[in-house]
Amino acid sequence: MSTNRSATAAADGTARAGRRPVLAYWPAALGLSAAMFQIATGVATGAVAITVAAAASCYLAAAALGRPWIGWAAIPVASIVVIVSEIAGIFWWVGLAGFAAILVVVGVLRRAQVRSLSAQGLAMLGFGGVAVVAVLVSPRLGLALAGVALASHAAWDYVHWRRNTVVPRSLAEFCFVLDIPFGVAAIVLAIVGW
Repeated sequence: MSTNRSATAAADGTARAGRRPVLAYWPAALGLSAAMFQIATGVATGAVAITVAAAASCYLAAAALGRPWIGWAAIPVASIVVIVSEIAGIFWWVGLAGFAAILVVVGVLRRAQVRSLSAQGLAMLGFGGVAVVAVLVSPRLGLALAGVALASHAAWDYVHWRRNTVVPRSLAEFCFVLDIPFGVAAIVLAIVGW
């Protein structure tokens, strides 16, 4: 019976020894598309900083609510928080900090896994803190800082992808394929001064 399944899987391209079907790469394709769109429309310090802070908030949301899929849902929520903050006349990072604080309180109240909530909360402080500093210093230094933070977040993504924890693997994969080219583009543009 297993021989027939193997033959069928090989014939339809759904499974090969150690290979994924082409459609299984959708998170990487989506992440790369998002990175290329961001790069094509302009690599600005604020955009890079928002990307890294919003990414960290997605992980925090998933940890606080104990549901990996919440990480995906938190992407539009974090975007809305940024937009509403700016419409209300407050800095985007104040809105995301408030969102993060609410997530931590919710996580504590629902007795989320302490280790995961703590790790994601500290990551939010670290990545979010660097993102805020990036928009407050000189534009060139800020762009480099935001780029380093975003490229570094790719390592965080990889760890979660490898362990298959906190967020779905698809989100971690999407995120690190977005973070690396967008972060590196910011660093390169900061160095060359373009």
